Amino acid sequence: MALPLESPGTLRPMLRLALPVLAEQFLATLVMYSDTILAGHYLGKTPLAAMTLLAYFMWLLTSIFAFVAIGSLAMTARFVGARDMEMAQRITNQSLTAGAGLALLLVGALLVCLRPAIDLMNAEEEVAALTARYMYILLPMLPAVMLTQVGPACLRGAGDTVSGMIAMGLVNVVNVAVAWGLICPALADWRQALGLPELGFDGLAIGAALGYAAGGALMLVFLLRGRAGLRIIPSLLRPDGQLVRRILRIGVPGGCDVLMAVGCQMWFVSIIFHLGSTAAAAHGVAVRIESLAYLPGSAFQAAAATLAGQYLGARDPQRATRAVWMTCLVGGGVLTAAGVLFFFGGEPLVRIFVSERDSDVVELAAALLKIVALAMPPFAVMSVMLGALRGSGDTRLTMIITAAGFLVVRIPLAYALTRVWPLGVYGAWYAMVADLGVRSALVYLRFRHGGWKRVTV
Repeated sequence: MALPLESPGTLRPMLRLALPVLAEQFLATLVMYSDTILAGHYLGKTPLAAMTLLAYFMWLLTSIFAFVAIGSLAMTARFVGARDMEMAQRITNQSLTAGAGLALLLVGALLVCLRPAIDLMNAEEEVAALTARYMYILLPMLPAVMLTQVGPACLRGAGDTVSGMIAMGLVNVVNVAVAWGLICPALADWRQALGLPELGFDGLAIGAALGYAAGGALMLVFLLRGRAGLRIIPSLLRPDGQLVRRILRIGVPGGCDVLMAVGCQMWFVSIIFHLGSTAAAAHGVAVRIESLAYLPGSAFQAAAATLAGQYLGARDPQRATRAVWMTCLVGGGVLTAAGVLFFFGGEPLVRIFVSERDSDVVELAAALLKIVALAMPPFAVMSVMLGALRGSGDTRLTMIITAAGFLVVRIPLAYALTRVWPLGVYGAWYAMVADLGVRSALVYLRFRHGGWKRVTV
């Protein structure tokens, strides 16, 4: 596979990196939509609220592996850009070793802390119980989840975004097929013929667990056979403290950045759960529709990270800057179009996920989409430039920017606009839009400063 830096210009390599990630994120969103439809149409408002809470816990779960994945991508991109494939191989193997250790620690921690953490979210008891049950079913699959996070990060650093798309595609296809097979009333005769019980909400968790098992196994096969010049070599899996420290020196601030964002998002959603199940359900549906914008945001962010890392590894900071600006321009156009769709087409989108009996949820979710539509252009700038900073290894300042956005703007303003001035869930979303605007400006200023070009990995 040709490296991005071997292609003329910046648009073509950017699109070659971004489009497979866009396809991967699109498939992941289809799963989220599928689960929401199953919960909203066949299981009821309480399971729908549980899916809202689960979206954040699943985000937290996968984001923990960013402690390894962000450092892996940045270092792999630098070494591939410098054409040092031996070091890129070593980074890949040590990243998987570190990821496996983290997965085992996470299983133990969640067995002890999961239910207390759920109880902090102010959810109703039945919602909390469903959330915990789902997560306990998924826990044994955490090593497979790790493979679907760390493996693609290494390969993206090497310029291969297709392998991650294929592996995550399998995760999502298996997830949807199993969940619909175990829940959909139209398939009741098929389940009865196979002797399967009516699993209800558990079917969603079983679908997710089997999906990650399949995708993790496929990623393991990819890396054992070798992709983009990277391969699992048993002798290189032996822990190397020096290399692991180098990976974590970049990955820990980046992971803290991601984890802080997720933790603060969960704090934010706990404020919304305090407003009742209708607000929680409307928030959850609106967030799932809003994720249409996260698709290109994540795709262009991944492209910017790889391009910045590889061009800096090749000692071409000017082309790195040009590539990020091009990515920002294209990504901004796509996300602005998504904002127009949210503003004018919000209600029809909401009705796809919510039955007519919950008209209050439909009306509320559609109004929330109008609010967030205004934040799409700054969100595009933040996503792309944040990816470039992480890909260059400049992760410490991004962590500070994330903390400022959430702890200084979003959380205090959300409390003020829901409790001091009781605007309900609308107030919480106004606070979210203000946070996105502030963080977008701060990330832009850091990118223009240029310090990211001088970071050593």
